[in-house]
Amino acid sequence: MNNRIIKIKYHLILVLLFMVAVSCSFDEDIDPNGPSLGGVENNASLRQLNELVIGIQATSRDGHGIETTASGTLARELYLFDADPRNTGDLLGKNGIQLDNNSFYSTAQFAGSYRCIKNANVLLGALDNTQVIEEADKNGYRGFAKTYIAYELIQVLKSYGSARIDVADPDNLGPVLDFDAALAEIRSLLDEAENDLSGFGMLDQFLFPVSGFSDLIDDSDEMGEDVRDNENEITIEEFVLFNRAVAALAAVYAGDGNVALAELSNSYFDLNGSLTTGPKYVFGLGAGDQPNGVFRSPSASAEEPNNADQIIVHDSWINDAEAGDSRVASKAAMRPAPSAQDGLNGTHETRLYASNVTAIDILRNEELILLYAEASILANNLQDAEDALNVIRNSASLANYSGAQSVADLTTEMLNQRRYSLWCENHRMFDLRRYNLSNTLPIDRAGDQVFNIFPIPLSENL
Repeated sequence: MNNRIIKIKYHLILVLLFMVAVSCSFDEDIDPNGPSLGGVENNASLRQLNELVIGIQATSRDGHGIETTASGTLARELYLFDADPRNTGDLLGKNGIQLDNNSFYSTAQFAGSYRCIKNANVLLGALDNTQVIEEADKNGYRGFAKTYIAYELIQVLKSYGSARIDVADPDNLGPVLDFDAALAEIRSLLDEAENDLSGFGMLDQFLFPVSGFSDLIDDSDEMGEDVRDNENEITIEEFVLFNRAVAALAAVYAGDGNVALAELSNSYFDLNGSLTTGPKYVFGLGAGDQPNGVFRSPSASAEEPNNADQIIVHDSWINDAEAGDSRVASKAAMRPAPSAQDGLNGTHETRLYASNVTAIDILRNEELILLYAEASILANNLQDAEDALNVIRNSASLANYSGAQSVADLTTEMLNQRRYSLWCENHRMFDLRRYNLSNTLPIDRAGDQVFNIFPIPLSENL
């Protein structure tokens, strides 16, 4: 292969819909208008391999909107006022009701994550049965697929507390593992992926046709620039930065502060860099694409409020904010009049995304700085933690932290900064659960309950 450079013009399409059911018992679905499963399992072409890469990215967005608003409701970050009563009933435990294991809020994310994992496993299988590229080149694809599998499994763990790790063979599924066991497997998979990626000899000349990773492009890499066609191609060396960022995330979730700090040093973490740097979910309105599922149209005026489908900011998020916190004004806006539905109320609506095609961060530097603060607390490097938290505070127009420099106080501060920096991004429910703080959430309506985990879907038959 000429210079071992793998290129393909980027085009965003949904490639293979391999799973049509929620269960991990994946069904084969041959698409008459596109590549078939059988077509990529035997001597897949380079184009087919790259289309699988694009398909993995495309399906990684599936269920994201429901996942975010449902977990945000459980965490009392927001209310979703729309026509579905389950958003203000089931999710808040109205009148003692329990979460349903066969409703959209318990199935959408599960299906989306495992659909992405299925596509990644198809890519891994195709690599084992093709001769179009050399073995060293295959390792680049393998590392990409395994990194995405690991990231999706982390999302499953955050929402469901357990995960089925081994789903490569739909006829011989592995067991569902509890949080700690599953996270250990995920961390091993990330290291295996890094090893695969590092096994490719010319890291700056192997290009992935990916979207949303332009922030990780190294502009000083002249060789990479020489072989790159456009911003939708990144080198393995650049993709490894994302792999290590996810490894740091997993290490923090495992309570392994020292390892997390080491992994952050090998990622795109930058204490003094732009908070927005990092890969993103990219959306569109073309055929086969999908819009940003968290965007809601803003109220046009007092005479034209959006009452049809709106994310209402929980009043506590507004009322608990420090005076002058610029994140409040950038993420929320006061409604023309307070909104009420099903006995619930709110004064503000979301302004988190400007349009229905605005990109959503996957793992941006702002979150990495907060992970660095958390890892530093875990490692008892308290001054480093405070310094990192001050970076976040100052970026939000707040003065430096003035509390005690203790593990307990800095942890409280760290969780509060995560609350405001990562609002409505599918973090708060898990943060409260992992720190045993779910019982601190407000009950806004008599008879409501607090849930902090979703039930595994009925189709899994656990």
